[in-house]
Amino acid sequence: MSTAAAAAVAFRDLELPGVVSAEQLHRAADHLVRSQEEDGAVPWFPGGHTDVWDHVECAMALTVTGVHDPEHARAARRAYLWLDSSRHPDGGWAAKFRQGRPVTRLREANHAAYPAVGLFHHLLVTGDTEFAELMWPSVESGIEFVLGLRGEHGEILWARSEDGSPGDHALLTVCASVHHALRCGAALAARLGREQPEWTAAAERLAVLIREREELFADRSRFSMDWFYPILGGAVRGTAAKERLAERWDRFVVPGLGVRCVSDQPWVTAAESSELVLALASLGEIEAGVQVLRDVQHLRDEEDGMYWTGYQFAEQVRWPVERSTWTSAAVILAVDALTGATPGSQVFLHSWDT
Repeated sequence: MSTAAAAAVAFRDLELPGVVSAEQLHRAADHLVRSQEEDGAVPWFPGGHTDVWDHVECAMALTVTGVHDPEHARAARRAYLWLDSSRHPDGGWAAKFRQGRPVTRLREANHAAYPAVGLFHHLLVTGDTEFAELMWPSVESGIEFVLGLRGEHGEILWARSEDGSPGDHALLTVCASVHHALRCGAALAARLGREQPEWTAAAERLAVLIREREELFADRSRFSMDWFYPILGGAVRGTAAKERLAERWDRFVVPGLGVRCVSDQPWVTAAESSELVLALASLGEIEAGVQVLRDVQHLRDEEDGMYWTGYQFAEQVRWPVERSTWTSAAVILAVDALTGATPGSQVFLHSWDT
């Protein structure tokens, strides 16, 4: 689709009446723009560190709000261009950057994979194939780095360490996110005339492992992400997905407050809540998704629309005392998925090929 064709798409308003308004979401995105560093990186907060996964989450949110705000659209492009300038010569990205400099040689699999999701999302929203072609080397480099971390069964080991050796275990959330990225990367490749059947095959293998061999992954079942990421990433669908959500709903969801980060702590976070909403939206569970997003609005700062990262409800305090950029980005993407405001929502609804 050309840029002109994309401009002809009838975009809906990005808002949930009675929950969060378009103006409030726009103000939150304004903060992402203000947080962006000169080189294009979007750190966790001004002066903080940057990691590629959360940076891409912010770029996607800016692409969504950029439909109606050219400044946001430019910031999204700058964020993606930073990926190309900061990638490691051997593939992937350092796990952490500060003020434009990598501060570790550790490179994580989910970081390397996620640009494929972001750039496919950008193409769906903008129709800008020229920009997608420009950024293709970053997508390809990231995915090939990830495939170099495949384990014995086709699982993806979580990282390549500072000495260059692969990690000694795989993580379910990481592999679910990589599954999503492999599918998005293959879809982006197809639209650019660069078919990547190996990426599709790797995604299909990962999906089987996620559905049938959960024992292969390190036990992090106390984390809510291990609960819903197999659904968010598209590996678990349909009835199996709804059953998975029902099994642990009461373990992680705190009515009126949001979703716990970990099951054994009285701590809810806006990002995990919003990502559960993405999983719910992908299953058509819109009413449940709206309720979860409504519950977490107590973390929105009324002054500028930004979201506090979390709330420790036993102590009744916000914790950590920060308003992370990626938290507000997750909320924006959740609203987009619930409303279908932009074609980018297809990335999380897994509907681009239907």
